[in-house]
Amino acid sequence: MIKGLAITPPILGRISIGKIVEKNGKRLPEKDDQFTITTQVQSKDGWIAHPYDEALRKTQDNHKIRSIPIRLLFNEPDLNLRAEYCLFDRQNGRPLCTGNGETCRRYTASGMATLPCPSPDSCELAKAGCKPYGRLNVRIGEEEDDLGTFIFRTTGFNSIRTLAARLSYYQAVSGNLLACLPLELRLRAKSTTMSHRTPIYYADISAREGQILEGAIVKAKDIYERRLMTGYDQDALDAAGKHGLTNGAFEDSEEEIPEIVEEFFPEAGGSNSSNNVTDTAIKAKPNLKEKLDRRFNSHHAPILTEGN
Repeated sequence: MIKGLAITPPILGRISIGKIVEKNGKRLPEKDDQFTITTQVQSKDGWIAHPYDEALRKTQDNHKIRSIPIRLLFNEPDLNLRAEYCLFDRQNGRPLCTGNGETCRRYTASGMATLPCPSPDSCELAKAGCKPYGRLNVRIGEEEDDLGTFIFRTTGFNSIRTLAARLSYYQAVSGNLLACLPLELRLRAKSTTMSHRTPIYYADISAREGQILEGAIVKAKDIYERRLMTGYDQDALDAAGKHGLTNGAFEDSEEEIPEIVEEFFPEAGGSNSSNNVTDTAIKAKPNLKEKLDRRFNSHHAPILTEGN
C-alpha cells in the first residue's frame, strides 16, 4: 500500500443538502430543505442526479427527499463518520491542518508535524477559517454494490453532533451490529432564538419509517447470522477500513478538494455551505462592545430621506 495515501470507502455518489449556484458572477453554495443524491459526474449545470434520486422523489411528499433508507458499512461509528476540525488554504486548495481538539496534523515550514490542537476557539491559525468537517459514508441499495457507499459531507455542528450520537447509541443497543441495522438518513428541522425562528435543517439517523427499534435489531440479528454462515467477516472489514483511513494524513484527494473548499469553506462574506444548513440561519452572538456600539449608533444615526 502506498504510504501517505488514505484508503477511503468506495464512493458511488454524493448526498447533499443544497447546491452551488452562480450569483453576480460568483459560484456560491445555497442551502435547501431536502436531500439530493447525485453521481460523481458533473455537467455544466452541476452534479448529475443519481437514479436513486428520482426513485425516492416519487415516493415522498412534494417530491422532496426528506429520508433515505440506508445501511452502514462498518460496525465502528468512527469509521462510518469521520469528523475533525479542518483548515484549508484557499489560495492553493491544500489542507493545512486537521485536528480533533487534542492533537492535529499540520503542514509547517519543515513538513508535516503533529501538534497540540486547542480547538478553533483557542487557536490563532483557526481564525483563517477552521471549522468542524464531517464525512458520513452510507450504503443505499446494497443489492447493487455490497461495499460501495454514498458520501454525505457537512460542516454543521447539529448534523455532526447528532449523527455521532446516533451511531454510538445504535452500536450499543444492537450489541455491536451497527452494520446490520436497517436505518434511515433523515432531514430534521428546528428553530431557535439564535436562528431568529428560521428553520434550521440538519441530518439525523433513525430506524426506518414504520419500524420500531426492537424490530430493527431483530432484523439485524438475522442478517448477522446469515453473514456468519456465508463467512462474511465484519471484524476484518472494520480492521481493513481503519488501516486504510489511517494510512494518510488527509482523507480528501487533491482532485476533490477544490469542490469541497467551494461548497463547505467559502470565502469570508460569502454564503454558507450547502450542507452546513445548521449554521446558515445562526448569527454570531454579539459581544458587549458590539452591543454598546450598536446602541450608540442607533441613537446617533442620521435621518435618511429619499434624497439620501
